Amino acid sequence: MALDAALEAVVGCESAEGVLGAFNEQNKTTFKFETSDEEKRKQLCEGILHLLDKDIKTSCRVTCLEALRILSRDKKVLVPVTTKENMQILMKQAKLDTMEDPLEDVTDFPVIVEALKCLCNIVFNSLTAQKLSLELNLAAMLCNLLKKCKDQQFVEDIKCFDLRLLFLLSLLHTDIRSQLRYDLQGLPLLTQALESAFSIRWTDKYITAEDEETSPLSLQETDCAIEALKALFNVTLDSWNVHSENDSHEFRYMTAILRHCLLTVGPTEDKTEELHSNAVNLLSNVPVSCLDVLISPLTQEDSEETDIKYNGMNMDAIQVLLKFMEKRIDKGSSYREGLTPVLSLLTRCCRSHRNIRKFIKAQVLPPLRDVSNRPEVGTTLRNKLVRLMTHVDLGVKQIAAEFLFVLCKERVDSLLKYTGYGNAAGLLAARGLLAGGRGENWYSDDEDTDTEEYKSAKPNINLITGHLEEPMPNPMDEMTEEQKEYEAMKLVNMFDKLSRDSVITPMGVHPDGTMTPLEEVACQYETHEPESSDSD
Repeated sequence: MALDAALEAVVGCESAEGVLGAFNEQNKTTFKFETSDEEKRKQLCEGILHLLDKDIKTSCRVTCLEALRILSRDKKVLVPVTTKENMQILMKQAKLDTMEDPLEDVTDFPVIVEALKCLCNIVFNSLTAQKLSLELNLAAMLCNLLKKCKDQQFVEDIKCFDLRLLFLLSLLHTDIRSQLRYDLQGLPLLTQALESAFSIRWTDKYITAEDEETSPLSLQETDCAIEALKALFNVTLDSWNVHSENDSHEFRYMTAILRHCLLTVGPTEDKTEELHSNAVNLLSNVPVSCLDVLISPLTQEDSEETDIKYNGMNMDAIQVLLKFMEKRIDKGSSYREGLTPVLSLLTRCCRSHRNIRKFIKAQVLPPLRDVSNRPEVGTTLRNKLVRLMTHVDLGVKQIAAEFLFVLCKERVDSLLKYTGYGNAAGLLAARGLLAGGRGENWYSDDEDTDTEEYKSAKPNINLITGHLEEPMPNPMDEMTEEQKEYEAMKLVNMFDKLSRDSVITPMGVHPDGTMTPLEEVACQYETHEPESSDSD
């Protein structure tokens, strides 16, 4: 059996490289192990670490680390690994113990990569390892290794797994996240790592060069960028406010790189989507005052080359976000994880930046012409978003409704024109706007202009469904007064029974637009009626 042979070879230190190589080959795709072999695997982990602490050749060191990486997929065998001494052995293999020595010996690179992979597995699977990481100052050592990778050749794999380990540490330990953000200057360091993945050239402050014939990123470059984006996301959590000019510069600089990221494609469609998804997540942490960097004034070259422009601004990145959003809607699943971040980001952009809002409204809510179909019926982006307003997931329908409401400058009459009252009722009830009006945020006073087609159809539009309906005959026209009274009382009795049985609760609308039980509204009006008094 490969496990027994590997254990014997490691304990005896004889032909360990060949035997462990066979073990690795046999188990390279194994992620679930037999519980009966648990003790043997623990012993193998100890034996490998003991061997790594000796002076062995590089190829044997790589094979030992590969075996340890495979074994560390099982959290049950990590007890002997997660001691201070053994963690330090692995950190030594990853060159994390040498603060000053540069990365010069290329033959050591495979050892560093495998050691970082082992640490990733161990930190992810062990709470003890996470606590030891803080004690051993692992984050600071990883930042130092990342600095060494700058301008170095053949270090992409080292950089990628260094970033992955920083992501895991900042995800799993809040103290390390805080240390990385404030003590280790993680934001500029990780931003620099992200920038190097794209080989960015700058043409002006916060403006990157855009080459039409740029080739897609390689798989290695894409993976590096994704790991940097994930680590930056953790470091920038709770960064809603900019407290200094330096903070503002850091975030605006990072946003310019993220704009470049959105305009970059990966080696495959799936990798491009993953890259853009992580860029969207990170943009959600950027203070809204810095998001205007996503759009830039058109240069002379831009004005000739790009078709996506609005009011003298380059809207390429915003167009990518809109396409990304529509693609996520079309997937039809995982809306909360996949769709809400980009919807939330676009809502923030539209609420704070007029040019972005007007450009997106022209794409999503163009002037109405054909109102023969309900707003939720059809294949346009407006139709798709209106359908989400009645989605079963409360978070999804709230953010979809909020996005459309902001596009309408938070004016109830404008929202109802595009969605119909039925689709918008949930948002209006939550906002206390059932009686009409507008939201709390201020927007420019430019007016929407209705098309001639909409103006002519407007008198016959059903305000509830939001579409044009042919006039229906009134069924009461042929009734006598006695029949009308009978049907009215029948309806009253039906509502009364439903109300008494608590099947429904009749509701009324307060003057402030909020809904409340009808009894409370009636009591309120009775209380406010002026008391009558007889005069002499």
